[in-house]
Amino acid sequence: MKEKIKELILSALRKVQKEEGKEIDIPIFNIEVPKVEAHGDFATNVAFLLTRSLKRAPRQIAALIVNHLPATAWLEKVEIAGPGFINFFLKETAWQQVVKEIITKKEDYGRGDPQNIKVLVEFVSANPTGPLHIGHGRGAAVGDSLANILAFAGYDVRREYYINDVGRQMRILGHSVYLRYLELLGEQHAFPKDFYQGEYIKDLAKEVFEKEGDKYKHMPEEEAILAFSRYAGERILKEIKEVLDGFGVQFDNWFSEKTLVESGAVKELLVWLKEQGLAYEKDGALWFASSRFGDEKDRVLVKADGATTYFASDLAYHKNKMERGFDLLVDIWGADHHGYVARVKAGMQAMGYDPEKLQILLIQLVHLKRGGKPVAMSTRAGEFVPLKEVLEEVGKDAARFIFLTRSCDSHLDFDLEVAKSQNMENPVFYVQYAHARVCSIEKMAKEKGISFPPLEEIDLSPLTEPEEVRLMKMLAQFPEVIEGAARTLEPHRLPYYLTELAGEFHRYYNKHRILGMPDPIAQARFALAQAVKTVIKTGLNLLGVSAPEKM
Repeated sequence: MKEKIKELILSALRKVQKEEGKEIDIPIFNIEVPKVEAHGDFATNVAFLLTRSLKRAPRQIAALIVNHLPATAWLEKVEIAGPGFINFFLKETAWQQVVKEIITKKEDYGRGDPQNIKVLVEFVSANPTGPLHIGHGRGAAVGDSLANILAFAGYDVRREYYINDVGRQMRILGHSVYLRYLELLGEQHAFPKDFYQGEYIKDLAKEVFEKEGDKYKHMPEEEAILAFSRYAGERILKEIKEVLDGFGVQFDNWFSEKTLVESGAVKELLVWLKEQGLAYEKDGALWFASSRFGDEKDRVLVKADGATTYFASDLAYHKNKMERGFDLLVDIWGADHHGYVARVKAGMQAMGYDPEKLQILLIQLVHLKRGGKPVAMSTRAGEFVPLKEVLEEVGKDAARFIFLTRSCDSHLDFDLEVAKSQNMENPVFYVQYAHARVCSIEKMAKEKGISFPPLEEIDLSPLTEPEEVRLMKMLAQFPEVIEGAARTLEPHRLPYYLTELAGEFHRYYNKHRILGMPDPIAQARFALAQAVKTVIKTGLNLLGVSAPEKM
């Protein structure tokens, strides 16, 4: 609808341009929904943006535009307000057309045209050194839902998990399990504080002991640690995949850092950076001149002991992504990686890529609560709460929806008791219940022997109640919500919208009867309810949340 109004304004300006016999510098302008309902359905400030070009007061320009607007069947009236705002009031028939469109397009309502833009969304990418925690869960919900929304908006989307399966952390993992294994054999060793502390480390050691006995006791330590690192990494990654699968998250590709290193891609990049004068040696280490590209200081690529840093692998990985032909890279990281953003963008620029083709979303902390009180950390996993435990208690739907109720750059309070509750205080229940209510209307109609004509044939003209018009206006916003969420990479816009739509429907349902009304009214209201159901189901599907028929 906004696009239709924008085209009306552009048409009027073209007429003005022809009439005045001079070129008008037409600015980029917005069509907004006024906060006050009395100010119309849509409004624009375009007249203010044309004062320099037309050399007139905004109100005079607004009058000029209004007088040249093409005649339309769906506009009730157009008003000039204040110093030059233009307010548009639509006829009820215009909103009724939205219901017709939803009924026709069904689950494709709101779907965008193909954009011919390849997007790689890389998310979760937790080191296979321990169980996924609730922070990873929030990142998984954001990444997967964003990928769904981008695909629905018309982008060509791939999902990827980057496995950090080489380096110091993997060695520490192997050494941690090795020491716990030796404890099972009666040997006591000091357990460093920076080693992995959770009970899962003891469980892994026990698995090895039960399978292999004392085999690794007689093996050279370095060889044993490498074997434990490999075993533990594979076992933990398997569990990560199982938990994510239960969370409704699947990846198109699991990209191993080890393959990047073994292929020589990291070494090749380091050589290239040196040849280009973008890397230099100092204090026995190799440094990347990232400060030349906006980073606060230069960064180490190879340490003095010869060990390659994670940063070097990350640069090679992002080069690999771009070489695969992606137009946009979306990385979703934990908030503790905020210091990493500038250096990776600097690397993109140094490698000859537009740094704006890399967009990084940082996932802020989740504060787990029970009845408003903080939940103690898990002793089994170490100093965090495993995602698996949260999912076992509250389920996939509640977890995914609540993780998405706030912008990912804001801290989130997640109350387990609220997430489990079967009442309107639970945000996912609130939205799912609106869908279930429409399904219950269908069931009740069948039980009472009430039949409706095909939805496409129903006359919608009886939909004139203020609550009905508000519902139709909200339904009209859905395509814009999808487009906006995709363009800004903000998936939280969708659950916010669904909550508002569900609220409008609950209020409507409680005030107006659908079944038992005269046929024309009952049929029109039934069609409206079906449109609400369709949009809620589509929205929940994009969030990876089910749309139950009864609750």
